[in-house]
Amino acid sequence: MSNDEKAIRDLVALWMSASKAGAAATVLTLMADDVIFMVPGGGSFGKKEFAAMPSGALSGTAEVLEVQVHGDWAWARNFLDITFTPPGGQPCALSGYTLGIYRKNVEGKWQLARDANLVGPKAKA
Repeated sequence: MSNDEKAIRDLVALWMSASKAGAAATVLTLMADDVIFMVPGGGSFGKKEFAAMPSGALSGTAEVLEVQVHGDWAWARNFLDITFTPPGGQPCALSGYTLGIYRKNVEGKWQLARDANLVGPKAKA
């Protein structure tokens, strides 16, 4: 595994651990200022909108299925299996795939630049 692939896998792991800890400021450092998130039925939004979303309790996993690095750009396909509880709300079990595009910033650190999120309600067994 290359250093760049490891750095992207570490970024995904840090995103999850920071999200679980409620460390929103850390999560924001992991995304480019011009990041675009695309979600089913919700259109797209950027970093400012992401930062304004209510935070809640998060548990679960993010499995990095593959990473491809191409110079200062890379993509990763992940599978999320999470439970999110919004403030004052009921837990919501979610799962699905994401496709992230990453790029190195001027300091040489990888950041999420684009995110296509196919996560939805988890099917009940």
